[in-house]
Amino acid sequence: MAPAPDSLKPTTCLEATYTSLTSSETFTHTLPSASTTSTKEKTAYLSALRRSVVKLQEDINGFLTTKMEEDKALAASAGVKVDDKAEEDNYGEERVEEEG
Repeated sequence: MAPAPDSLKPTTCLEATYTSLTSSETFTHTLPSASTTSTKEKTAYLSALRRSVVKLQEDINGFLTTKMEEDKALAASAGVKVDDKAEEDNYGEERVEEEG
């Protein structure tokens, strides 16, 4: 039996969804198939997964930064002073540790 063409291989997605009272956003990154047991393909899959996790985090952080800025602008237009520290706590700012 011939191996399936790439277009027919099942795909895996890394997905996160942000939901608030006013909006919802889904972040998705497609990963290569992990349908084999070869060490080389497992290593490639794990490498792609790691890159996708970092990219997903960057996308989410960018989205939340934009939301924070929108909320600050709305508050400023209403004459309310915004506490940046409280806003970061509200949105859950996260620092990613880089491997050295």
